[in-house]
Amino acid sequence: MLEMKEVYKTFGVQKALDGLTLRVPRGAVYGLVGPNGAGKTTAIRHLTGVYRADSGTVTLNGQPIDENLLAKEKICCVADEPFYFPGASLLDMKTYYSGIYPQFDEKRFRELQAVFTLPQKSPIRRFSKGMQKQAAFHLALSTQAQVLILDEPVDGLDPVMRRQVWSLILDDVARRETTVLVSSHNLRELEDICDHVGIMKAGKMLAERSLSDMQGSTVKLQMVGDAPEGLEILHKASSGRLNTYIVRGSIPQVQAAVERVNPAYFDILPLSLEEIFIYEVGGGSHETESILL
Repeated sequence: MLEMKEVYKTFGVQKALDGLTLRVPRGAVYGLVGPNGAGKTTAIRHLTGVYRADSGTVTLNGQPIDENLLAKEKICCVADEPFYFPGASLLDMKTYYSGIYPQFDEKRFRELQAVFTLPQKSPIRRFSKGMQKQAAFHLALSTQAQVLILDEPVDGLDPVMRRQVWSLILDDVARRETTVLVSSHNLRELEDICDHVGIMKAGKMLAERSLSDMQGSTVKLQMVGDAPEGLEILHKASSGRLNTYIVRGSIPQVQAAVERVNPAYFDILPLSLEEIFIYEVGGGSHETESILL
C-alpha cells in the first residue's frame, strides 16, 4: 500500500498540504483529482521522495519513502514535463534507468520499441512534446516498478497513442499487480480506467473511496412533481414541470422512495466522476447548474 498519513507541508506562509491522508491499495488504479492549487503535485513529490514532510508519514508497504533507496527503486514517476539529461538519447537514458532500477527489463525495453517506434540514438531534446512523453513511458514501463506515479501523463499524446499507453499500463496492473496513481484534469478519461478516486482541495482530502462506492452513494433524480419526503436532497433545479435533484443515496433506495409517490415521470441516473468532482469541490453556480440540468 502507498500511503500518506496526516502530512503537512508549508512553503513560507503557504500551507501546501494540510493534514493530507491518502491510501492507494496495491494493484489499484487511483485517480488523484482536484482544482488547480489543491496540492496534487506537492503530494506526488512527497510520494516520490522529492519533498520531505514537515510532519506526518509517507510510506510504501509500511516503510518510509524519504531517504529510503529500497522503497524509491520500487517507484517510477512520469511527470508532466519529463526530465532528460541535456543531449541524452533514449539509449543513454536507458543506461541511466537500468542503473537505478535493479529490476529494469531489457527484453521489455526491446519489445516496447515496436509500440513507440522512437529514434534510439537521437537527442531526446529534439523530439516533439508527444515523442518525449512516449520516451518517458518507454523507460518507465521497462523499469518493472511496483508503483507507477503519473502526473498529467498522456497530455500531448494523440488519441491512438493514449489508448496504447493505457492498455500497456492496465496490462501491467492485471499481470503484475502494479499500483498506479494518476493525477489528471481529464476526468472522463480517469473514469474509464480508475477503480479508486481521491478528491483534494486546499491541501486536504475531501473524499476518498472506490469509484463504484462514490458513484453509488449520490444520484441525479429527475421527476415531475416534488421529491418524496425522507430523501436527503443536496441540490434542486427546475425546468418547467421537471425537477432535477441531487440526492444522497443509492439508486435502489431512491427508486423505492419515488415509486411510493407514483409520479407521472421519473428517472434516476448515476453521477459521472466529473459531476461528483464539481459538487465535492463546491463549483460555482454555473458548474452546479450543469450537474442538475
